[in-house]
Amino acid sequence: MPAQILFEDDELVAVDKPSGIAVIPERDGVAQASLRHQLEAARGEPLWVVHRIDKDTSGVVVLARSAAAHRWLNDAFAERRVRKRYLAFAAGDLPGERTVDVALVEARRGKARPAGPGERGKPSVTDLTSLARWSRGADAVTLVEARPRTGRHHQIRVHLRSLEAPILGDPLYGKRTLRGMLDGAPCARLALHAAGLALTRPDGRELALESPLPADMSALRAWLDATWTPLGP
Repeated sequence: MPAQILFEDDELVAVDKPSGIAVIPERDGVAQASLRHQLEAARGEPLWVVHRIDKDTSGVVVLARSAAAHRWLNDAFAERRVRKRYLAFAAGDLPGERTVDVALVEARRGKARPAGPGERGKPSVTDLTSLARWSRGADAVTLVEARPRTGRHHQIRVHLRSLEAPILGDPLYGKRTLRGMLDGAPCARLALHAAGLALTRPDGRELALESPLPADMSALRAWLDATWTPLGP
């Protein structure tokens, strides 16, 4: 199996996607390398993609096992009835809690950016909570829990960048984190993990899915604990 199964029933299957696998075929990639294709081949059944997380992001992904389940899951996501929780290591000091309410617009090369004066961006809101903080010299890192209220392209990544605290290892919005401050770090990829997803089924039943912090991000936290100065939550 290309990913660990977190939950499945007659309507859906939820998996713990590893970093480095695209949910659907990339424009210039091989279709067989996508998570959906690999799961379909391994399970011998068609699956419907309901939502996506970035290729380099790890964590919870839900796929529908029928057209009917695909419809109600799509409605749940479109109507913002799905509660999502991410964990990210950000290159900056972000103590406490805050809400980022910054509209986003499409940018070149598949990126997004905050809307400028006079631009009509898409409303985008993310709640952030600091879980742990470290410092070393002039640098700081915060482990944040991000709860997006909306589901825009690269929303968490751009919102953290707007706070001048890009996610560690982000090749699009945090290139400076790839140099210097991360020398010796055990996690070289985008340090973003889809840790939780919860929703209410049409019959009223609650479904809550959790994915533990993957090994490389756990190693990153241990490295920060050992080589940086802890600052508290």
